[in-house]
Amino acid sequence: MPASSSRAASAAPAAKASARPRRQPGGARRRGPFRPELWRNAREREGVRLAPHAFRLVDVLVLWGVSLALLADRAPSLAAAPFGLAAPLAAATVTSLALLKALDAYAYHRPRAVHLHLGLAAAAALAGGAATWALAALLGTGAPDTAPSGLAAAWTVSAGLALGATHLLYAGLAERWRQGGLLTPSVVIVGATRDAEALIQRAVQTRDLAVLGVFDDRADRAPEAVAGVPVLGGSDALLSHRLAAHVDRIVIAVPASAQGRLRELVGKLSGLPTEVTLLLDPRVSRDLDSAYARLAVPAFAPLTPPDPARRAFVKRLQDLVIASTALVLLSPLLAAVALAVRLDSPGPIFFRQRRHGFNQEEFRVWKFRSMRQEAADATAARQVTADDDRVTRVGRFIRATSLDELPQLLNVLSGEMSLVGPRPHAVGMKTGDTESARLVADYARRHRLKPGLTGWAAIQGSRGPLHTAEEVQRRVKLDIEYIERQSFWLDLRIMALTLPVLLGDRLAVR
Repeated sequence: MPASSSRAASAAPAAKASARPRRQPGGARRRGPFRPELWRNAREREGVRLAPHAFRLVDVLVLWGVSLALLADRAPSLAAAPFGLAAPLAAATVTSLALLKALDAYAYHRPRAVHLHLGLAAAAALAGGAATWALAALLGTGAPDTAPSGLAAAWTVSAGLALGATHLLYAGLAERWRQGGLLTPSVVIVGATRDAEALIQRAVQTRDLAVLGVFDDRADRAPEAVAGVPVLGGSDALLSHRLAAHVDRIVIAVPASAQGRLRELVGKLSGLPTEVTLLLDPRVSRDLDSAYARLAVPAFAPLTPPDPARRAFVKRLQDLVIASTALVLLSPLLAAVALAVRLDSPGPIFFRQRRHGFNQEEFRVWKFRSMRQEAADATAARQVTADDDRVTRVGRFIRATSLDELPQLLNVLSGEMSLVGPRPHAVGMKTGDTESARLVADYARRHRLKPGLTGWAAIQGSRGPLHTAEEVQRRVKLDIEYIERQSFWLDLRIMALTLPVLLGDRLAVR
């Protein structure tokens, strides 16, 4: 994956990021290949990785804009020969876009010189100009302002300038992201072995991986650090470590001969929403340049739909368009609910609660306050029951109609949530006396996608509090089923069914 221009610097455990480096036996300082201040959570990096799709969409709009401007400039001739003008310009647009994609113009995982970006833009403009000339000559009308050479020259100059400007902007953004560590995949290593040390040293040299920490179950024999990267505990610690939200991949660096231990680790870590891979023996692949090229086929890949980058981009675009429109249209309703909450009981209008999001990232979700301020339960240690004395009069109504959830449109716009996805559960939420996450082995896999305002589980009747282990298991099963099936059309279907389900559900207690 992408290279980073981040320089090697101190890296301590997340909990001790600001601590001064300690010396290991022999006088070596404990240091990591990347600065902790450059660590970014997986959701932030996921958003940046969708940027090429956004860049491509901008280029589509820019080139169609150039074509429409040229058509408008030649409006009298267009009336006389509309096809003779429109067809060449459409062909130019399609040709330029196809060439940009074929030349991998939207690949920013490694630094590319500015003149190369400008060269790609010029090549696309020239190709479009050639297509314009060829088709205009074939369909020429004879009018002076539609002559093939004039039309081709106008297209080439206009498209070249427009593409040059946009691709310079893309290059600047990519460099800024690279400097901030957003284009560098983060990994943790399980196994304080020689192979782990080799991978860390390679990461320091090539800067195409950020190794955040090492985990090893051999507490009595594991070193304090491996090649400067701290050992943060055993594999059990990784399951709930605060680094989890920053990790793109878990690398198991246990020798292939230890098959029993490998099977145990893969089974244990497969419950996480993060991809797990096995590290190949560096001596077998010493001729490969990329550190990632020495990672084997995933031992366990988290559940994601096919072509995840494209689908994630479409889903994000869907979220932005619908959520922003909904906020505008529902603003009178939001204002009315806010006023009712304020007048009904003393306390703030909004209630914010820590929830688990994408890749187990913790974020604060927005809701209208539905409980008495002094009885607010930030950790959901006690789930709501029928006739719960903590819920206010207005709170009962807005919870029954799910109006209390509408402020989460702000979480959707900020990218912490999606319109459709597994519902975000409170951090530390309990079912009975047990933390809900401990009741199902695959619980964390529901965090493979962003949480949603509504979801497949919600329209299947699994909404509201979870009072039994069976209810938790059913919710997780439905969430994983959605992750496997997620698509643009399924999301639209779920959104369309949400309101009828809410209005027709008199049994759910919220």
